Amino acid sequence: MPRLPVLSAIARACVVLLMAGVVALTAVAAATQDAAPAPVGGPAPLLGELDQFPHAVRVATSSQAVVDYEVGLGAMQKHLGDWQFKRSERVDGERLRYTWQITDGFSSEEVFQELVTRFAEWQGSERLFRCEGRACGNGAQWANRVFGQRVLYGRADAQRYVVFRASTEAGAYLMLAYASARTADRQYLHAEVVALDSKP
Repeated sequence: MPRLPVLSAIARACVVLLMAGVVALTAVAAATQDAAPAPVGGPAPLLGELDQFPHAVRVATSSQAVVDYEVGLGAMQKHLGDWQFKRSERVDGERLRYTWQITDGFSSEEVFQELVTRFAEWQGSERLFRCEGRACGNGAQWANRVFGQRVLYGRADAQRYVVFRASTEAGAYLMLAYASARTADRQYLHAEVVALDSKP
């Protein structure tokens, strides 16, 4: 009988330690869920830097291997009843993508232009295609079919798209960005970096 208080104290201590462990695991899981995906290398840190911009609110992000991923090198247009790029290229590799809402009075256009400048300054970069406004084609198709983010659908005259290729000693990359705007408060930017698989 005299040992019961001791055992109770030990049991309470075990419960406290167990609860602390659960709280710690929950915190780690939450941090992992909120964290950005691992970069794919090369110019990918450019997207990470933009993700830290206080006026770019992350809507979505992902990192995954892609096979035969179609990259638009022309306007989105309707041909024989189907929407398709006027010109495109299919690639294999590791794709990192982000979608942000641009807030606090900043426009998606000005952030897009800054990112384009960064892309152009990256070593070995070459611009493959660029369009603005209605020259880009159907905005709903860009938002839903191409990028899978309906929030990107905006005014036809406010869309912008660009694609760069960068060739470095570490490998080859595609860098692309798409900006849209529906109202002054609904400004969005999407960007991707694809680390291309080396061809045998």
